[in-house]
Amino acid sequence: MECRFCKSSLENLFIDLGHAPPSNSFLSEEDLDKPELSFPLKVFLCDKCFLVQIPEYKNHRDIFGQEYAYFSSSSKGWVEHAKNYVEMMLQRFPINERKKVVEIASNDGYLLQHFHARGIPVLGIEPSTNAAEIARTKDINTVNQFFNQTLAETLKTVGTRADLLIGNNVLAHVPDLNNFVCGMKTLLNEDGLITMEFPHVMRMIENCEFDTIYHEHFSYFSFLTINEIFEHHGFSIFDVEELPTHGGSLRIYAKHKNDDTQQISENVNQLLSKEKDGRMDRIEYYQGFKDRVEDTKYKLLEFLVSRKLEGKKTFAYGAAAKLNTLLNFCGIRDDTIQAAVDTTPYKQGKYLPGSHIKVHQESYLASEKPDIILIGPWNYRDEIVLRLSYTREWGARLFTAIPSLQEH
Repeated sequence: MECRFCKSSLENLFIDLGHAPPSNSFLSEEDLDKPELSFPLKVFLCDKCFLVQIPEYKNHRDIFGQEYAYFSSSSKGWVEHAKNYVEMMLQRFPINERKKVVEIASNDGYLLQHFHARGIPVLGIEPSTNAAEIARTKDINTVNQFFNQTLAETLKTVGTRADLLIGNNVLAHVPDLNNFVCGMKTLLNEDGLITMEFPHVMRMIENCEFDTIYHEHFSYFSFLTINEIFEHHGFSIFDVEELPTHGGSLRIYAKHKNDDTQQISENVNQLLSKEKDGRMDRIEYYQGFKDRVEDTKYKLLEFLVSRKLEGKKTFAYGAAAKLNTLLNFCGIRDDTIQAAVDTTPYKQGKYLPGSHIKVHQESYLASEKPDIILIGPWNYRDEIVLRLSYTREWGARLFTAIPSLQEH
């Protein structure tokens, strides 16, 4: 195996989470009697560029094509995050009705709808058919394809260029990283801007966020590594922000290297220095993660088994990919977590991959009154805890497992 960026041989195992089915491959009742495919969930560290990555065990077209289980608009907090981003960009940069905003992996139009409402031309690029269809119902012009260099050249040929090119939580989903970044280089106007958001591997390691590892996340970035990747492809990152989203993310601002319209922010050098001082360019930084992950696993299992022996009923809330990684790595089944609840209609009535726990509508909580509710998408913890405040009426206790078992 070789690094998807620098092509060095991958020999350093970062973490092995065993075998698991793809985290969003929900099952119907008929599927339960059929064989279920699972794939290795091994993550490697490149000792040259320090890109943390998982090989493409499961083809990305099978994961993201046709129907995709996650709709960005399902989280009010995430939609609000997108709205705040749009307002900030409109204030900071000269984006108006004469500019073109393009989003890669635009999902159901959760972000572009805010630009569109201001009369700014937008284009979404979204590989999942069901998400693209929803975006179009919002009058968001959407290309239902995977983004790559070929598509970028096609769009450029017909006169489509991006003045602002956006990618939120898509870089991690790209198996051919160099081709993808080359495509952005082609699509971006000469004085255009790129913003991208992605989970920060520093936060993943510090907070033991191993449940963010699943087959559709091919790469996990430090700022040192993403800066090297963008520079290699002719970009200059001129600003960076550390965000609280998804347990700790980065938002980078990039431009063509030969574009001198934007000055390099001190934020760039400060974060580069912070990561170097933390020795993120040394293999030693990445060691010891396995022991902390296993400690989290055993403490969660002890808690769930103890509650089971006490006769308590435990449900999971939020059938997110994070939850599926957690359950499958820990070997949790419906004997310790009896049901899952999710607000996404697509998931309701189906079963979680691997654990085969059934997913119900949220109303199932009120009818069954579980004693314990384990929140899967802890990155939306505050939003969910507020939403589930009514469960206090029957004494339900709310928990998250990451970074450690905690009651809320």
